[in-house]
Amino acid sequence: MKTKILFLVPYPHGWSPSQRFRLEQYLPALNSTQYEWTMESFWSLRSWQGLFIKGKTVHKILSMLRGYTRRFFVLFSISSYKFVFIHREAAPLGPPVIEWIIRHIFRKKIIYDFDDAIWLKDNPQESVLFEWLKWRSKVQSICRWSFAISAGNEYLCEYARRFNSHVFYNPTTIDTEHLHNPALFARNVDPTRITIGWTGSHSTLKYLKQVEPVLHRLMLRFDSLTFVCVADRPPEIEIPRMQFVPWSKETEIQALVNIDIGIMPLPDDEWANGKCGFKALQYMALQKATVASPVGVNTSIIQPGVNGFLASTEADWENYLTLLITNKMLREQMGQRGRQRVEESYSVVSNTPLFLSLFEIK
Repeated sequence: MKTKILFLVPYPHGWSPSQRFRLEQYLPALNSTQYEWTMESFWSLRSWQGLFIKGKTVHKILSMLRGYTRRFFVLFSISSYKFVFIHREAAPLGPPVIEWIIRHIFRKKIIYDFDDAIWLKDNPQESVLFEWLKWRSKVQSICRWSFAISAGNEYLCEYARRFNSHVFYNPTTIDTEHLHNPALFARNVDPTRITIGWTGSHSTLKYLKQVEPVLHRLMLRFDSLTFVCVADRPPEIEIPRMQFVPWSKETEIQALVNIDIGIMPLPDDEWANGKCGFKALQYMALQKATVASPVGVNTSIIQPGVNGFLASTEADWENYLTLLITNKMLREQMGQRGRQRVEESYSVVSNTPLFLSLFEIK
């Protein structure tokens, strides 16, 4: 008899990078083994897309109510599953009632997965009401109730170990064979130009402010230089020759294949320390020279001077980017070593045994 797993996730299948790269890309491996799985999202696709449209308050309230209704009806099938894998949270607002019911009423084994410091707030301007509604203290409660915890870096693991000894470091990984594989894509850019690139969501666009002065100076120094920002909304920065590429799952990889250097600036704070280095891993998997802030897991992923650079100050950013702009051979060497690093330690292939082991614990 196959082991049945229920995945409780926030987002529609295929639409969230966090969800895609932490669990969805392992589903084929589950299909080919002794497991049977079901995935239930809180938000429907229509609801999820509507959340990012200004206004539509009634739509958003109704979408939230539908999400809680979906979660309520899921409980009627809980008894047939051996494991309940919860990514981030079962519901976006309020206390962890669903998790409590799963653990204490149905007595199911919860595997709790997260890849950000979700017990902290990321927005200093957040209202007191919203902070109360988010009920972030639920993270420690879910950790206590969980059978096992899957955390995306050691910083997150350390937090989880305060409440549970059964913690696994499960890195966010890259599909280096079928997705982030430069052999599958052709560059279609002017070979005489050099492009610095960044990719991310609207919530991380603010980090580009850290390198805005450096990029501005470099654009004035090098006429052949371009900056490309791949995001779900344009950045609020002023840089000459900046190109905004709207993010989509279908076009993001091609946009990154067309860059020469990838950047990942971060502040050195608690929230950023919870990041799992995904931008850097994307660049490196596509054989792009990478410059990142020495924050959190970036210091484990990148070996300075070997497969990338770690920049602490504006001077560091300017010096390392200048070196890569002017040295094509160095860019190519770092790109090749970066991909090797991802293949060995941060790829789906290398991490599949660990992911499957989460469901083999006695």
